[in-house]
Amino acid sequence: MRLNHKRLTLTGFLIAIGIVYGDIGTSPLYVMKSIVYENGGLASVNRELIIGSISLIIWTVTLLTTLKYVMIALKATNRGEGGIFALYTLVRHRAKWLVIPALTGGAALLADGTLTPAVTVTTSIEGLKGLKLGGNVLVSNQMQVIVITLIILFCLFLIQRMGTASIGKSFGPIMLIWFSFLGIIGLINMSHDLSIVEAINPIWAFKILFSPANKVGIFILGSIFLATTGAEALYSDVGHVGKKNIIGSWPFVFVCLTLNYLGQGVWILQNANSGLTNVNPFFACVPKSWQLFAIALATIAAIIASQALITGSFTLVSEAIGLKFLPRMNLVYPSTEQGQLYIPAVNHMLCLITMLVVLYFQTSAHMEAAYGLAITVTMLMTTILLFEFLGKHDIKLHWRILFATFFGLIETMFLLSSLSKFMHGGYVTVIIAGIIGIVMYIWFFGNKVRNKHESKNSYVCLTDYIDMLTELSHDENYPTYSSNLVYMAKVKYNKYIKREVLYSILDKRPKRAQAYWFVTVNVTNEPYTAEYDINTFGTKNVINIQLYLGFKKQTSVNVYLRQIIHELISDGTIEAQPQHYTTTPGRDVGDFSFVIINDVVSPMTRLSGYEKWIVSARVWLQNLSSNPASWFGLEYSDTVIERVPLILGKTNPAYIQRNKSKKLRKK
Repeated sequence: MRLNHKRLTLTGFLIAIGIVYGDIGTSPLYVMKSIVYENGGLASVNRELIIGSISLIIWTVTLLTTLKYVMIALKATNRGEGGIFALYTLVRHRAKWLVIPALTGGAALLADGTLTPAVTVTTSIEGLKGLKLGGNVLVSNQMQVIVITLIILFCLFLIQRMGTASIGKSFGPIMLIWFSFLGIIGLINMSHDLSIVEAINPIWAFKILFSPANKVGIFILGSIFLATTGAEALYSDVGHVGKKNIIGSWPFVFVCLTLNYLGQGVWILQNANSGLTNVNPFFACVPKSWQLFAIALATIAAIIASQALITGSFTLVSEAIGLKFLPRMNLVYPSTEQGQLYIPAVNHMLCLITMLVVLYFQTSAHMEAAYGLAITVTMLMTTILLFEFLGKHDIKLHWRILFATFFGLIETMFLLSSLSKFMHGGYVTVIIAGIIGIVMYIWFFGNKVRNKHESKNSYVCLTDYIDMLTELSHDENYPTYSSNLVYMAKVKYNKYIKREVLYSILDKRPKRAQAYWFVTVNVTNEPYTAEYDINTFGTKNVINIQLYLGFKKQTSVNVYLRQIIHELISDGTIEAQPQHYTTTPGRDVGDFSFVIINDVVSPMTRLSGYEKWIVSARVWLQNLSSNPASWFGLEYSDTVIERVPLILGKTNPAYIQRNKSKKLRKK
């Protein structure tokens, strides 16, 4: 839902609460639990550790989320859109190397999208373990937690194809209840020991890093960072709700989160010697009569947080495709809002990886070891890009250096502390981000190498071949390949087309047809546009069609093409194609054959080892991921896939010499 981005409104406030803060809003479910667990459990903690840890949480959220993202990053939007790819778009002309932090940060952010649903939903369901309802234990063991978690996640990914517009409208009120609940529970527990508010003093944050009360030293930052993992998502979602609504709603969210962490701290200190083990302070500090409600509300909040990360991943991938970081994929718009996006391939992949993460780690405590590492990388890359953004807006160099040094040091410390979890699960994040990063690298730089070495003759002027195509169309020495031969080929400036298309028609056994169609599909910003332009180049058998289809309009090219042909025959633009053998009396349109061209790197290409490898890998990715038949609604049409040689750079001709001797050498 698009809002008035110019001012704060009640509707905007609610929608921002529902969309933007899901990730950071569910952090209280596991942050204090992780800190206590890493320091030896409830029996091992003391007042200095708890106050120091909460102070670290408060000031981490203040500096990274409030100062860096809310106050600085939200100014760096591209036509109202935020996120690392939007930021890269703003600064990419300043230096070519900036693509590296953009690719790295984007890959890490997508990897984080596979972990958030797993850790938040698992943590919520673990709250049910051992809880009695009517004398019966709802969930008695971890295996039941895993099964329930997998069912919830599967259903969550299953509903994505239907769109979330109607569901999304309820997110705001639910998350408003959630944050209010966090604040109330925090206040109730704080009432038992108001001295906990001294955690606001930043001195405690510095002291605990070097205090013997903290058994893991500076590596405690790995758990602390979990409190601010949603900051990058906040920046990415600015296009959906507007910066005014984020700036206006953030103080409420921040206060509620702070109160809850302080309240959990009081409960931990009061129960440090109670003998309790394997307890989550978040659920334990809730009054027993409220616990079932708390678990249900936490589960819904976790699902909403997961939903926000999933839809955010769709948007991120869509932006990556536009920047040529990823291959083209099938994009589906479930509603008339263009922001409502669904990418089947991404949804299936996220579903598979998320469920494998749950099965592999088994418990939320183990998942937390992998969680947070990826997003520290993204934050560090965002800092680098923001440094360039500030330079673009003429901020003096010393202020830019101060900004980059201050946040760079903080985020590097968090990254190093998170890397300490590498062998305990962090490697999973690195593997996922690494695979995504390699795909992005190959696609982006493969395109660069291809464009660099493509000869000027890669595109030809279609008008230069009109006579040849017309002659072939009427040449009875060749059998008719098809009445209508259709190429889904982009025609630039209404006349330039890739040479490989004409190579397919003329060189690979000439294809005779009554009409040659070159169709370009252009997607518009309006949902239901359905228009076309034609250029016949003064002929009746060579036609260029430019289709203009709304993003919500089904791309059924074969259906549209039949309608267009009937109209062109009716007004005499092209000749009729009467059919003698047909089940449809009076049929005046012949058969269709759609040709899809796949590139294959030619052996004649002469490139360096690296360049040939990356172009070959890029072509392999294209042929692996591409399914043009489904893009254009041609699954049930007569579709032919052809391979044409991709010749880049200088050719490597192979010579053979004629033997002038009359004698033949034989073995």
